[in-house]
Amino acid sequence: MRLGGRLAAAIEVLEDIQRRHRPVAEALRDWGVSHRFAGGGDRSAIGNIVYDALRRKRSAAWLLGADTPRAVGFGALLLEWGQTPQSLNAALDGDKFAPPPLDADELQAASRATLADAPPAVQADCPDWCAPLFEQTYGPEWVKEGAALAERPPLDLRVNTLKSDRAKVIQELVETGAAASALATQGIRIAPIQGDGRHPNVQAEPAFQKGWFEIQDEGSQIAAELVGAEPGMQLLDYCAGAGGKALALSAIMDNRGQIFAHDSEKQRLAPIFDRIRRSENRNIQVVSKPGELTPLEAHMDIVLIDAPCTGSGTWRRRPDAKWRLTQRQLEARMAEQSAILDAASTYVKPGGLLAYVTCSVFDDENGAQIAAFLARAKNFELVDHRALWDRHFPGHGDKARFGAFGISLSPALSGTDGFYFCALRCAG
Repeated sequence: MRLGGRLAAAIEVLEDIQRRHRPVAEALRDWGVSHRFAGGGDRSAIGNIVYDALRRKRSAAWLLGADTPRAVGFGALLLEWGQTPQSLNAALDGDKFAPPPLDADELQAASRATLADAPPAVQADCPDWCAPLFEQTYGPEWVKEGAALAERPPLDLRVNTLKSDRAKVIQELVETGAAASALATQGIRIAPIQGDGRHPNVQAEPAFQKGWFEIQDEGSQIAAELVGAEPGMQLLDYCAGAGGKALALSAIMDNRGQIFAHDSEKQRLAPIFDRIRRSENRNIQVVSKPGELTPLEAHMDIVLIDAPCTGSGTWRRRPDAKWRLTQRQLEARMAEQSAILDAASTYVKPGGLLAYVTCSVFDDENGAQIAAFLARAKNFELVDHRALWDRHFPGHGDKARFGAFGISLSPALSGTDGFYFCALRCAG
């Protein structure tokens, strides 16, 4: 397929997403099933256009003067693919599968519009109702941080030190351009793709099958390191999900001690069993029944809450979620977080640590939650987060934000997804 056919297909997928309010991955999968003639390169390029259009939806619509699937599809190519209105029309010329080229009105709009003149929320590529939340978190830098959440993400990996080391894995993946991450001790980064490129299928690599590494954003790896787990400790991962942080903590603990992986929704734990077997993490015990947690009360050295949240910090990877999120959903997540903090804190022993993590950039889910919890739980106190950071990542104090109630990471400042971390000590 030429660019025109790929653009037409992307617009078709975007129309499906808009009409049926469905996740982008599902819409792309169904398009592929019904268009089996499309090769892997075509599907990848179509996916790139769709994801670029969703990441840059507002700025693309601003350039074309409309927020239709056609406008944001064309706008994505202008913003992310190095195209100009003239070069794009030339590329579509003579392609019978291409959509109609930019017409006179669209050409005029694209030539006149500049993002520098756009409203701040357009430059940040975020919904209007989220703009105050970004400004509350980032102050004068909120537009820059919002725009960074609309960029293409890298592919991050975590080396499983139980079976390999970073130099060995990088050598195995040398053809992918893999390099050591800037912050995470065992992180590896493959740079964001360009144009119609695609990231390598690292899960097909023998090194992955042998359990040498896992796919995990560098920010998530950093959060796991900040937990401060040590060999021999007793640790409860209260919202373990698929087990990414539990696996990282198991390696940090060198398979010594015990990690109890729990999640209130059992189906979320399903992937953890294969991951444990492949990675040879032998100190993880999956605890799916609430009653099995009772013996752990007031006995845990560390309780990790990887809290359910809006996922606003992951919008680079899940841009469709940005446009589906509502104020009501945010409020529902906040209620869950408050209840989870109260419940999970009962498992921390005197002198132990409660670690609270989200992949959200909204303070309502982060510092505000901790402030409210501390007002309720008088037996917990904040640790010195700057000292904690400097202990784990010396010389990189400029790569994180330190607020009154914890540490935040962001794409523009840290080069990671948006993450929040707070650690609280149980006084007894």
